[in-house]
Amino acid sequence: MTDHDALTALNTDYINSVQNGDVKRFDEILAPEFYCTNPDGSFLDRAGFLAQTANPVTIKGLRAEDVMIPMFGEAALIHARTAFTNSEGHAMKGRYTDVYAKRGGRWLAVSAHVTRVGA
Repeated sequence: MTDHDALTALNTDYINSVQNGDVKRFDEILAPEFYCTNPDGSFLDRAGFLAQTANPVTIKGLRAEDVMIPMFGEAALIHARTAFTNSEGHAMKGRYTDVYAKRGGRWLAVSAHVTRVGA
């Protein structure tokens, strides 16, 4: 598997983990120093993000579109658009940028920045 293939698979896992509240999978792919900026502007460390992930999922049909994965040696960015339905049934969209670092031959998410807006 190439690094690009591995990052593509991790991106799919990340999106699926958000949609399904999969704390276990996030625990495997987040670096110890992971931080996330949420759509509401809150800034969470790894423990806070895992606690947030354990909350009931209120969105449906989350999918990533137009995924771009530029790589810079042992670092990579994943930029993409999202589309989903919120808890009120409204179509929504957003964007995210995730930062990955390769450590010991394994890619780990070190940062995420997420935006969400109405469709």
